[in-house]
Amino acid sequence: MAQDSVQQEFQNQFNDVVSRLESKQLFQTDWDIAAFAIFFIFIGMVLLLVILVIIRCCCCCCCDEKPRRHKVGMDNLALEP
Repeated sequence: MAQDSVQQEFQNQFNDVVSRLESKQLFQTDWDIAAFAIFFIFIGMVLLLVILVIIRCCCCCCCDEKPRRHKVGMDNLALEP
């Protein structure tokens, strides 16, 4: 019985999508447009972060020589035993 209701709900949603495609009106409300924009902004940010990670990894792998750090400031001799 539960499977019949899930199947009926899936069929209703599928018919709704098909009717929207046939009418060429995918966005029926302002909420549809907002959800679509938010979704693609999220996907864009994820892709941007992945690209930045790939660039960072490639730059680190290409440069075998690590920069040598030099001391900045003065030693606190009062901390020496």
